[in-house]
Order: sequence, then structure tokens, then C-alpha cells
Amino acid sequence: MSIKRSDLEKYADLALKNGVNLQHRQGLIINAPIEAADFVRIITAKAYGMGAKNVHVEWNDEMLSYMKMKHAPMDVLKDFPKWKAEGLEAMVADGYGLLTIYGPDPDLMKNVDQKRVAAASKASGEALSGYRDYLMNDKTTWTIVAYPQKAWAQKVFPDASPEEAQEQLWKEIFRITRVDKDDPVQAWEEHNEALRQAREYLNQKQYKKLHYSGPGTKLTIELVSNHLWHGGAAESEEGRTFNPNIPTEEVFTMPHKYGVNGKVSSTKPLSYAGNLIENFTLTFKDGKVVDYAAESGEETLKHLIESDDGSARLGEVALVPHASPVSQSGHIFFNTLYDENASCHLALGKAYPTNIKGGSSFNKEQMESHGVNDSLVHEDFMMGSDELNIDGETKEGLYEPIFRNGMWAVDFEETEKTP
Repeated sequence: MSIKRSDLEKYADLALKNGVNLQHRQGLIINAPIEAADFVRIITAKAYGMGAKNVHVEWNDEMLSYMKMKHAPMDVLKDFPKWKAEGLEAMVADGYGLLTIYGPDPDLMKNVDQKRVAAASKASGEALSGYRDYLMNDKTTWTIVAYPQKAWAQKVFPDASPEEAQEQLWKEIFRITRVDKDDPVQAWEEHNEALRQAREYLNQKQYKKLHYSGPGTKLTIELVSNHLWHGGAAESEEGRTFNPNIPTEEVFTMPHKYGVNGKVSSTKPLSYAGNLIENFTLTFKDGKVVDYAAESGEETLKHLIESDDGSARLGEVALVPHASPVSQSGHIFFNTLYDENASCHLALGKAYPTNIKGGSSFNKEQMESHGVNDSLVHEDFMMGSDELNIDGETKEGLYEPIFRNGMWAVDFEETEKTP
């Protein structure tokens, strides 16, 4: 493979500096596939060079995961190790940052009984709920970056050999994440500023509802009162900036769990639990999915929607212009981290508490009264295109254009100049 080590070094710097924003004497958890071992070693060396007190690596092997999912007794799949969940929660409680290196095989579990996959997903979701609360409330810093495992790369580039596909995907990753720039860290500072302008405009508007129209989509989404738009750089509980996703092209906020009505059609495949769900539709009434269909992967979609009481409702609405670097690549990546940054998207399941004023301190009763959705899952699906139009409805009932033909209908630089 002809990928330069210098580019891997720049990618590692980006993950640690702009992503996690690792501090001196902070611990770091790395979740990574064993195929990425050499890259993990580069990151680990840099992390210790930045003064990390400890780097703990959680390795995963997709083939071992497949074997377990295929052959282990059901009672084992339903029992996520308590000691592991407690250990991870203890580390983030101690201020550890989290770096997830992500690039799974989209078809890994296609030959596995989906009831087994759903049981294991539910068990891990329940066991890790406390750990994930630290992340979704930004109590510590965290980020997700991609690594092109060969099985994923061949899904994106099916006509290439495994080695050629991996190299091509590396090049796309470096371009999309701005690693091909002379100074990727500075390039991300500028990109974060552009996303800041978009989210600040929307935060000032405080639209009551968003109205979507496009091929197969006619949807109205009510937003919670005092919602907050986020996107680009986030801020941890102690005030440190970090980029949760690299890449990211979105601004996102919180829908009201009872305020979604209409029909939405997917525009890209959804890779979920080792299976692909393709060309699917969801019909909502009073916030809940009341009907659904998919050309393929419908059984997987069913298990996703029926995971728990909140998995049939929305927890996130995100806006992404069709001209994003991911979209302009012309590729379907079969990977949510990338495909969600090519397209406007929605998420079934848990809402980010930080998307509503004071939400991080809400108890269950307050979440319910404010319309904040809760679930063990949070799964983005793509529904944007170059034919999507979105209007914002003001509190006075006026409609204002936000997206036209998949692109922003607002000049944020000009609006910032307006007193």
C-alpha cells in the first residue's frame, strides 16, 4: 500500500487535537478493529507524546464477533459483561477521552438470525447506558474517525482488489477530512467557523416546525421549545472544545418526540447491526412510526424500530448541504459516519440532551414534559437529496426557506452582518 506514513501522522494529529482535544495527564480510551493496529500504534505514541496518563485500547475482531453472534447460546448474547461496562464507565467518570476508530463490514451479519443480533444490541445498550450518557451529555471529550478495513473498502470499490480498494478509500478519507491540506488542523478551525455561523442563525430563529418536501418525502417536524442547534465543534462540560465526528458537515437539533407527522423516504442505504437496509420509507403519526417498508433489510429495520419504546420516534434532525465533500465524492460509503455527512438526515432513538436548554440536568419527568425522546438506540438515516426543500415555520406561522434543491437558502455571512 502506497499510503504515506506522513498522512497517517497528520490523520492521527487531527483525531487527537481537533477530535478528542487530548490534554496533558488525561486518559484515553481507543475503540479499534485489530486491522487498524499499526494506525492505533501511531495514535498511541502521539497521545503519550502529548502527555496522556494512560491509553487503554478496546480491540475488536469482526470475525470473532460474527462467530459469537452465529454460534453462542442466546442467553450469552443477552448478557453483556457487567465488569466491562463498569470499567468503561469508571474511566470516563475519571475524565478519559474516547476515540473510536470505525469502519465495519456493512454485510458482516447478513447471514445471522436478526433476532440474535437484536438481542445482543439490546443487552449492550442497556449495560452501557451510563457510559453513553457521559458521551451524549458531553461530560467528556470524544470523537469518531474512520479506518478503511478491507471488507468495507471493497463494498465501496467492488471492482478493485482488496489492497487497491483500501488505498482508494484511504485517499477519499484523507480528502474528505482535509488531511490532504498542508495544515489539516487549521483547515478544521475554518470549517468549524462556517458551521458555527449556520447553527447560530438557526438558534436565533427558533423555528417552531420544519417542513420537508422531496421525492417520497412529505414531512413536518415540530422542534422542542428552547432547542439548541449544534454542529462542528462541541464543548465539553468543563468547557473544552472538541469535534465529535471527523468528518462532519451537519448542524443538528432536537425534534419533539410527539410532533412528527408524514412520510419520509431514505436516499442512501443504512448499515445497521451488520446488515444493509435499502430504499425504505417511514410513516409517522404524532411522532411515532406507524408504518414502514424496505426493499431489502426490512427485518433488520423492524428490529431497529422495535428496540424499545423510544426507537420508533425521532431523536435528531440534521441539515447537510448536498455540496458537502462527502456528497461530491459521488460514492455511497455504506457507513453512517460518512453517508450522514453527504445528506440531510434524521435519527431514530435517543435525543442528545445538549440539544435543549438545560437538558443535561433533566430527569425522566422533565424529559417527557419537554418532548425529549429517550431510547437505548440512536441511529441516523439519510433522507436528503438535490431535490429536497425545507421551510422553517416561525412562531407566528410564517414560512421561511432554509433549503432549496438540497442547498442552503440562507447566506449566513450576510445575516451575521445584519444588526
